[in-house]
Amino acid sequence: MKQLIVTADDFGAALVVNEAVERAHVEGVLTAASLMVGAPAAADAVARARRLPGLRVGLHLVLVEGRPLSAPAQIPDLVAADGAFRTDMAGMGVDIFFRPAVRRQLEAEIRAQFEAYAATGLPLDHVNTHKHFHLHPTIAATILRVGARFGLRAMRAPVEPQQVLARIEPEARLPSALVTAPWAALARRRLRRRGVRTPDQVFGLAWSGAMTSQRLAGVICGLPEGLSEIYLHPATAESYEGSAPGYRYVDEFRALVDPQVIAAARAADVTLGGFADFA
Repeated sequence: MKQLIVTADDFGAALVVNEAVERAHVEGVLTAASLMVGAPAAADAVARARRLPGLRVGLHLVLVEGRPLSAPAQIPDLVAADGAFRTDMAGMGVDIFFRPAVRRQLEAEIRAQFEAYAATGLPLDHVNTHKHFHLHPTIAATILRVGARFGLRAMRAPVEPQQVLARIEPEARLPSALVTAPWAALARRRLRRRGVRTPDQVFGLAWSGAMTSQRLAGVICGLPEGLSEIYLHPATAESYEGSAPGYRYVDEFRALVDPQVIAAARAADVTLGGFADFA
């Protein structure tokens, strides 16, 4: 049996992202979205989600490259001088692992984001993190501990089978997964031991920001058995405040509503939904 979740990350980042999410769900194959509760267009995203009952929405925890919900003075070791989160993920990860004070700040901010999500009244379909920062074992443990109080039942572990990608573009050189793959596999085992649902395979890591129509259709047609998640970053404009240089946001949106992609999903004997639909 093939089950597929198609997720848009960064829901709430900008109006052009929210517009893409709504249209891709109504007109295309998008089934889920991950909400940045502290992002500039979060309120608009919540309003759209409330009128789209079939869209499964989860929490996209932001702990890097964004602004916290906590006052910077309460989490001084997590933020830079401008009050935004630090961007040095390696250094931040070391501090989180070795310094108890930083871990307490981390827990406070994670709790604040869970509380903000709960205040929306939206069901919590899943949780994931910006830049996959939950692959850090201390961050993952903190999310699990805090999330248990808020109904956390599903979480992404980005284990991406590169053989599927290689069949789609045999001549392409894929980015190395030597760094992320072991941590992703460890995270998946850990989540499952805790009874948290996680996909058997995830697509979107190697082609992050470049999941074109051809690639998306190819992944759907080549899906292995089990529960898969494909995540994208759609928007109806190529840039917005906080957008990543080089990301093909519009191409990813167009992929989600491409008739060939929709036909591929129908022909591939795939059941589409969110985590809640496959509990």
